[in-house]
Amino acid sequence: MRRLLMTAPVLALATPTMAADMNVTVTLPQLTVAEYHRPYVSVWIERADKSIASQLAVWYAQKESKEGAGTKWLPELRLWWRHGGRDQQMPVDSVSGATRPAGEQTLKFESGKAPLGDLPAGKYELVVEAARETGGREVVRVPFEWPAAGAQHVGKSGSVELGAVKLDLAP
Repeated sequence: MRRLLMTAPVLALATPTMAADMNVTVTLPQLTVAEYHRPYVSVWIERADKSIASQLAVWYAQKESKEGAGTKWLPELRLWWRHGGRDQQMPVDSVSGATRPAGEQTLKFESGKAPLGDLPAGKYELVVEAARETGGREVVRVPFEWPAAGAQHVGKSGSVELGAVKLDLAP
């Protein structure tokens, strides 16, 4: 019995775990325009059938303003809105937040914890969409496999409303 109790911790350490980390970096460029507004941004993971596997972040105006509540303009994130955003009741705990200033914005996630939860193994796309008042709209897609077999660093760049979108996966 004593031998069994002593080997149990060693066996637990030798068992591979499926935990993985996901870090997303979204660069919001500083635009030199007459009337600058921070963009609304949505970040999600999409399955091959284009359905949303996980909502990671939605950044929008949190306060009531003379133009109306921030949620009034969420349909401007057209792709996100059509694929499931309209079904969300804002705010969403640990997903929604205020708009962000220009620069690099980093999101960190762990498998097994919200919002990744128990994301099943498979091929996915990280999708980032940005829309700005008196500005444009842009979508960047970054394909990846989950969980990562080894450390992966992938990314793509937007052209106007989004800068670099980087995805770092660690097993």
